[in-house]
Amino acid sequence: MMIPRTIRYLLIALMLVGLWQLAIVGKFYLKAWVADQLISQAWTKSLEEKDQIRPWSWADTWPVAELIVPRLNITEIVLMGDSGRILAFGPGLTERSAIPGDPGLSVISGHRDTHFNFLKDLREGDQLVLKTQAGTSTFILDELTVVDQNDFLIDQDYFSKLQSPHILLVTCYPFDALIAGGDLRFIAIAKSQDSVI
Repeated sequence: MMIPRTIRYLLIALMLVGLWQLAIVGKFYLKAWVADQLISQAWTKSLEEKDQIRPWSWADTWPVAELIVPRLNITEIVLMGDSGRILAFGPGLTERSAIPGDPGLSVISGHRDTHFNFLKDLREGDQLVLKTQAGTSTFILDELTVVDQNDFLIDQDYFSKLQSPHILLVTCYPFDALIAGGDLRFIAIAKSQDSVI
């Protein structure tokens, strides 16, 4: 049985449109993979040279730490800054906060549907490890909570006086929201293992 010419042309057109769509999606995945490789290389080089190494020449960020959650087998490279364009590539350190591992509070944010999706699986008492150019620090997860960003303020004066390092991981909430944004934030607060009694 012969397929009519109109149907054949329609099927060919649909196949070409499908291939075009696959190519577009593939391009995004390829870009993400290349960016991850470049960020990883910049992190390795920054550890070796003890310097700020940008992952590509026009990048407005650089790797500052490596966040590891052993129980969940998670490793994320933390970038400097937390603008939307930086968070597209990984978790970002708020520039006004302490450098991870230094005394005070390090605020690290990430997108709930990509790099910080694992926050939903954290439990109080989990161990978090932060590697920086200065060394490795271990933290114990002390608190998990959901806050309204309009009512939640970080008391920088209080945290700037802390003698031990603390980290605050933050992402949008709920994790399964269909629409980005909203006022709710999921936060995880961890204290340096040395400060836990």
